[in-house]
Amino acid sequence: MTGISAGLAGFAVLLGLMAIRIPIGVAMLSVGIGGYALYTGVMPLLAFLKTSTYYQFSTYSLSVIPLFVLMGEFATKAGMSRALFRTAAAFLGHRKGGLAMASIGGCAAFGAICGSSLATAATMGQVALPEMRRYNYSGALSTGSLAAGGTLGILIPPSVILVLYALMAEQSIAKMFVAAMIPGILAALGYIMAVAIYVRRHPEDGPAGPRITWPERIAALRETWSIILIFALVIVGMYRGWFTPTEAAAVGAFGAGVLAILHGGMRLEGLMACLRGTASTSAMIFLIMLGAEMFNAFLAQTQTPMLAAQAIQNMGLSPMLVLLAILLLYLALGCVMDSMSMLLLTIPIFYPIIAGLDFGMSREDTLIWFGILAVVVVEVGLITPPVGMNVFVINGMARDVPMIESFRGMLPFLISDMIRIVLLVAFPFVTLGLVRLLG
Repeated sequence: MTGISAGLAGFAVLLGLMAIRIPIGVAMLSVGIGGYALYTGVMPLLAFLKTSTYYQFSTYSLSVIPLFVLMGEFATKAGMSRALFRTAAAFLGHRKGGLAMASIGGCAAFGAICGSSLATAATMGQVALPEMRRYNYSGALSTGSLAAGGTLGILIPPSVILVLYALMAEQSIAKMFVAAMIPGILAALGYIMAVAIYVRRHPEDGPAGPRITWPERIAALRETWSIILIFALVIVGMYRGWFTPTEAAAVGAFGAGVLAILHGGMRLEGLMACLRGTASTSAMIFLIMLGAEMFNAFLAQTQTPMLAAQAIQNMGLSPMLVLLAILLLYLALGCVMDSMSMLLLTIPIFYPIIAGLDFGMSREDTLIWFGILAVVVVEVGLITPPVGMNVFVINGMARDVPMIESFRGMLPFLISDMIRIVLLVAFPFVTLGLVRLLG
């Protein structure tokens, strides 16, 4: 069997294991170990495992992941989602579809301190769904806006997925965070515009609420100052060199923990729940990382990534056409895989290909731009059928809404996503402008 045939066979087996509901981390680890052993032998496999596993997880840079996860756990316990939603609703709730817009705004703000899409969607759903039901919002609009808004958690920094990409592509975490700012804001504004257009055509789906006075708006805004402070301290401190990424994550986790105690009433039981949640999520991430490392080691032995890169270069395709093909593949994979697994599996294959193409930019700018594009497209996979993890999470909280209605509610947001992807591909400066300005 040739190398490329072995690599393709490995992918086929991996997809088969995923189809029978084997966890993606376990599936990648099993296929990687089996393929490596069959291709090189058992002794080379054992030699690889005894060194690679240790060196991968003893890396100091990886300590940033559990700290950002802990920051998100504390943010949830601090009740920040409720304050953010109240503030957004105070300014937008009197408009048609205003509570759906407020949900998206709250998700964007909460994503800035959480970094997890599913956690953002679930936490904001607990706060926003009852309010939208109280004002007779349709199931499609209420669940659709929350599922779409939740995707902002993996784009607006700090984001665990951006950290993982930066580590794999050997890029600056701080620059990746800064590069994600404008695309993240565009995503939130695009979703809000999608709601505005939707309720113009279907006003009965998003009735307007009462208008809030300006003193009440200012009072609601004051509740969010601590959240803004934590976000600014983490991002600005990291980019200005006051903290390393790990130190910034520790500062953010400490600040969110203090807020959880002072405002959220967290006690020892809540602290232990946060630590257990952090340990569980971090273990899941590291298992997927180990599986991806083993599977990619098997692919490296078969030389599949190198052969694929050479084949693409020999085809004489334009760099933009290659990029579009990769993004289309991500959209397709997003329908059957979760976002983190998809990136960990594919980035080691795709980023050398992208780095070798000439887009008229430096290698660093190209990889930062591609990283943001990859995360944006992966983000779309969270709301597309048949997987659409965010849709399943929100629909599970709104049990009276049929799943097909929730997916129907995603259509305006998917259109917004497609427009945003085209914009980011056509105009790299949208992604890189802030990085260059602050650099």
